[in-house]
Amino acid sequence: MEHAQASRTSSVLVIASIVLVALNLRPSMAAIGPLLSKIQEDVPLSFTTASLLTMLPVLAMGAAMFAGIRVARVVGEHRAISLSLVTIAIATAARLFADNSYELIATAVVAGVGIALAQAVMPALIKDRFPDNVPLLMGLYVTSIMGGAALAASFSPFVMEKMGGWRIGLSIWAVLAMVSLLLWSSQKTAIGVLSLSRDKVARDRHFENPRSWLLAVFFGIGTASYTCVLAWLAPYYVEKGWSEQSAGLILGFLTAMEVISGLITPAIANRSQDRRVVLIALLMFIIVGFVGLALIPETLSLIWPCLLGIGIGGLFPMSLIVAMDHIDNPMRAGGLTAFVQGIGYLIAGFSPLFAGLARDQLDSFGWAWITLAGAMVLLIGLAIRFNPKRYRCYYY
Repeated sequence: MEHAQASRTSSVLVIASIVLVALNLRPSMAAIGPLLSKIQEDVPLSFTTASLLTMLPVLAMGAAMFAGIRVARVVGEHRAISLSLVTIAIATAARLFADNSYELIATAVVAGVGIALAQAVMPALIKDRFPDNVPLLMGLYVTSIMGGAALAASFSPFVMEKMGGWRIGLSIWAVLAMVSLLLWSSQKTAIGVLSLSRDKVARDRHFENPRSWLLAVFFGIGTASYTCVLAWLAPYYVEKGWSEQSAGLILGFLTAMEVISGLITPAIANRSQDRRVVLIALLMFIIVGFVGLALIPETLSLIWPCLLGIGIGGLFPMSLIVAMDHIDNPMRAGGLTAFVQGIGYLIAGFSPLFAGLARDQLDSFGWAWITLAGAMVLLIGLAIRFNPKRYRCYYY
C-alpha cells in the first residue's frame, strides 16, 4: 500500500514537472504580439521585420529538433530538458537589456533552440513513462504549452503597465523558467532513463519515408495557423482600435479556449483508434473561425477566437498523437515525432512572415486569414488518409 501511494505521488510530481516545463515553451513568442505597438515606439520595426520575432524562433525550433534526440542520448533526457529550461531563461532574461531589433531577434532564436530541446524529448518521455495514457498525457502536455501562451499574452501587457516598460513584460517569464527548473531537477530519479533502442531508431529513415513527410506536412500546416494567430491576432485588433490590454486579452481568450480543447479533445479521441472524425471537426472549426475573423472581425468578436481556439487547441495535440499512433516503441515514436515537429516547424515558421508581408503590401491581415482557411481545407483531404488499420505497413 505504501509503495503504491509513493508511486502515485511520484507520478503526480512527474506530471506537475511536465506541465511546468511545457508552460515555458511559448511565452517568449506569445508575449511579443500584445506589446508590439509599444516595442515599435522604441525599436524601428516594420510588420515584416516584426514577423521575424515569431518566424525565426519557430525555424530554430524546427532545425534544432533534429538534434534534440541526439543531445538526449549524449547527456540524458533529464539533463536535455534542464538545458532547455536554462537556455530559455537566459534568452528571456536578456530581453531586459535589448536595445535594437537585432538583439530582440537573437534572443528569440536562442529561445527557439531551447524550446526545441524540450519538445524533441518530451513525447518519447511521455510514451515511455505513461504508456497506457499517451493521448491524455500528450493532451495535458500540449495544453500546458498553449496555457503558457495564454499566460504570456494576457499578463505581459499588465506587467508592462504596472512595472514600467515592455522589456520587463518580455523578460519576466525567465522567472517561470527558473521555478520550473527547480521542480524538474528534483524529479531526476523519478523520471528515470528511457530505454533507448538505437538500432531500431536508426532503421527509421524518415527523410525517405513518404508517410513521415505526410505527417510532417499535416503538422506543419496546422501549426502555421497557430503561429500566425500567435504573432498577429493582437496587432490585428490593435489596428481595429482596441487597446494593447484588450488585444492581449482576446489572444488570451483564444489560447484559453485552446487549453480547454487540448484537454477535452484527446479524451474524446481516446475512445477510438480512428482519429479522423475528430480531426475533420477541428479543421472545420478553424475554417469558420478564420473566415469570420477576416470578414466580420468585430461582429460576434468573441465567436471567431473561440472557434479558432477550439480548433487549433485540439489539432495541435491530435497531430502529434496521430504520429505517435504509427509506432509502438517509445524511442522510435519519439524519433518520428521529432522529425514531424522538425519539418513541421520549418513549414509553420514562414507563416508569420507571409502574413507580415501581406499586411505591409495590402494594408490588411484579412488575406492571411483567408489563405489559412484554404490551407485547412487541404488538411481535411490529408486527414482522410489517416486510417489506423494501415499504420503498421508504414513502419514495421
